[in-house]
Amino acid sequence: MVFDFFGSRKKVIIAMAHIGAMPGSPLYDEKGGMQKLIDGVASDIEKLQAGGVDAIMFGNENDRPYLLKATLESTAAMTAVVAALKPMIKVPFGVNYLWDPTASVAIAAATGAQFVREIFTGVFASDMGVWAPDAATPARLRRNLGRPDLKLLYNINAEFAHSLDARPIELRARSAVFSSLADAILVSGPVTGEPADQSQLKKVCETVKDVPVFANTGVTIDNVKDTLALASGVIIGTHFKVDGITWNAVDGARVKRFMDKVETLR
Repeated sequence: MVFDFFGSRKKVIIAMAHIGAMPGSPLYDEKGGMQKLIDGVASDIEKLQAGGVDAIMFGNENDRPYLLKATLESTAAMTAVVAALKPMIKVPFGVNYLWDPTASVAIAAATGAQFVREIFTGVFASDMGVWAPDAATPARLRRNLGRPDLKLLYNINAEFAHSLDARPIELRARSAVFSSLADAILVSGPVTGEPADQSQLKKVCETVKDVPVFANTGVTIDNVKDTLALASGVIIGTHFKVDGITWNAVDGARVKRFMDKVETLR
C-alpha cells in the first residue's frame, strides 16, 4: 500500500542523524561545545543525502542515561542544532527527543520539522523506570502550536523496555491508531540496532491498514528485502554507521550500497 507520507513515496527510508551528547548529559563534550555537535551532524547529513535517503530524523541517541522528561538545556540545545542545520536539508526531516513526546513535538514545531517519532502510548517496565507516556498532551500541543500537519510516528514496543500491557502487539497498534490518532506505527527490536521480531511486524502490518507501518530498528542490507516485503518503510541508524556501530559517524559507502539495493526493491 502507498500512503501520502513523503510525496507518496514507496517504501520510505528514514535515516537517523544522531546528535552528540548535549548540554547536561554525562557524556557532553564541554570543550567542543555546541559547534562540535553541529559539525558532527552536518557531516552525517551530507553523507545521508548523497546516498539518497528519503528523509532524515534528528535524535539525541547519545544522551545516556536517557530521560523520560526533557530538560530545558537539552531541549534548547537540540532545537538550536536542528535550526542551524535546517538550511542544508533537502529532504523531509523529523525529530525525536528520547524519550519525551511532548518535547519532541515542541522542537519539531519550532524548527519546521515534518514528523516526530516517540513512545506515545502504553505502560512499560524500562531501564529508565516505570514508563507511562501521555499521548493526549503532545497531540494537543501539536494542535495548539498550529501544526496539525505534523505527523506523529508511534513506536509501540519501546527499546530498553518491556510492555506491561498484556494485549497482543497488533491489538495495541490498532488501538493506538483508533484512540490516539497515530499517523504511523513503528515496530522495534529490544535494543537500538537490533531488528524487530518479524512475526510481530507481520501481525501489525496485517492488522493496521489505515496508516503506514515501519520497522523501527535493526534494519540492514541483509534483511531489508524481507522487511520491506511487509512494512511501508524503515527507520535506520546503526547500519549506516562506520562498522555498523551506533556511536560512530555515518559511512557514506554503506548508505549508498543500502539505497542502491532499496531501489531494486521499489
